[in-house]
Amino acid sequence: MTGSVHSWDISTGVDGPGTRFVVFTAGCPLRCLYCHNPDTWQRRSGTPTTADELMARIKRYRRFIEIAGGGVTVSGGEPLQQPAFTGEILRRCRELGLHTALDTSGFLGERATDAMLADTDLVLLDVKSWDPRTYRRVTRAGLSPTLRFARRLAELGTPTWIRFVLVPGLTDAEENVDGLAAFAATLPNVEHVDVLPYHRMAEHKYAELGLPYPLPGVEPPDAALLERVHAQFRAHGVTSR
Repeated sequence: MTGSVHSWDISTGVDGPGTRFVVFTAGCPLRCLYCHNPDTWQRRSGTPTTADELMARIKRYRRFIEIAGGGVTVSGGEPLQQPAFTGEILRRCRELGLHTALDTSGFLGERATDAMLADTDLVLLDVKSWDPRTYRRVTRAGLSPTLRFARRLAELGTPTWIRFVLVPGLTDAEENVDGLAAFAATLPNVEHVDVLPYHRMAEHKYAELGLPYPLPGVEPPDAALLERVHAQFRAHGVTSR
């Protein structure tokens, strides 16, 4: 079992509970305007890595992440572009007793088998926008697959954190946020929504790849906008952070 792995990292608090070993797979079908990992778009940008090789590396950190109350997160790129490899890593980590998380846009959610989701303790579901037109503008793709996957996770009772990137002038419209908040309120498995402020820290990656930066001049959201958005989620009874 071999996959294309772009990189790995140790993170705390952003990719699931506790301190986590995060695997970044290579390849993604979306082209989000605010993507901070354009270097993971192509599968060829990764390194062919066997499941055995990756698990050997994870095992080196096993004791550390257990003590820190963490686990393993498979991210990307889009891990469901490599469903067999992703499922194998989640299964093996679960067998080791490690908490497992899958970070996905849900666009390829139909590739996630019930067996894979049974080995997944938490899904980090990136919902780019509630408004379909804005979603297509942001990603060049359609919203429906993500919503179907979200409802499937709810039916399975899979714990889920929704992640929403707040971009001034792009995803911040009140009706867009309100729609997402209302939808999240219908999903009993959603523990909270992570409102992620847009940032420009990836500009240098675009320059290195010879790509124009998609959002020139767009600044991160200010405190007032963040509070307004959090208030909208609260109004629907949805916890956000």
